[in-house]
Parts: sequence; C-alpha cells; structure tokens
Amino acid sequence: MANASGSKLVCFFLGGQEYAARIEHMKETLTVRPISRVFLTPPWVAGVLNLRGDIVAVLDLAHMLGMAPTEITNDSRILIALYEGKRAGILVDRMAELRDVDPAGLQPPPPTLPADAAGLLLGVATVEQGAPLRVLDIAAVFESDRLREYRRA
Repeated sequence: MANASGSKLVCFFLGGQEYAARIEHMKETLTVRPISRVFLTPPWVAGVLNLRGDIVAVLDLAHMLGMAPTEITNDSRILIALYEGKRAGILVDRMAELRDVDPAGLQPPPPTLPADAAGLLLGVATVEQGAPLRVLDIAAVFESDRLREYRRA
C-alpha cells in the first residue's frame, strides 16, 4: 500500500462505528453544504452538490452499508473520493484522526456482516483498546452493482 510501515488512512465515523479509506483516494473534506435531492434516485444517494462548478453525487455510505441513513449534524462532513478519474462525495457523521495501519494486519470482515456490505471493505484492523476499524475498498464502492445500475439509469 502506501509505504513500508503501513498505509495512511483517513478515518471517520458512520453510525457510531469507525471506518477508514486510503488517503490516496481522498481528495478533500468539506463541511456539509446544500445537497440537492434528485428525483427518482435511490435512497443511498443523498443528492448532488455544486463543487466549484462541477456537479458531484453525494453517497450516503451508511445507508449503502445497511445502517440507518446519515443524520446531518454540525459535525457531519462530505469526503470527496476519487477513483479512476471518477469523483463522488461520501457523507459521514464526523471525522476521526488519520491513522497508519499495516495492510498485513487487516482481517477479513466478520461473517455476521451482510455480504453486500462486506464486499465494500478491504478488511478490519484492530486499533487501540481493541476497537475495530473497518477499512473501505473505494474501488469496490465505485464499482459496486448499486452504482453501476445507477449510472445506467
């Protein structure tokens, strides 16, 4: 991944659980700004926003992972993710610290996790006091069946 000592991860919370994504897939972090809901879009698409003249879809990742939809608060943020020239916003409850995680230490997602949610993870790392850190596979998010079907619509 990023270097010999580990991979730098941008960490955030969704539904009280800590998640992370590799820093090379994160372009920027925004405070929540007006998100326009788009008629006939799936519920996991929070809407679109105008980012310096470009229209960017904002995904409610919690909803995609089978959790309750994200409730926007003063701590909520939008992470702008990049993958193969594509860009999307990811709505999160709040940010956490950057972390270095050894990719070799990632464990597979637990079998209790629904398959569609587990398919969006690279794995799970254990951080201080045994807390799990769920590491997103941004490529899997961008290439998921849900997004693929949405792009065709």
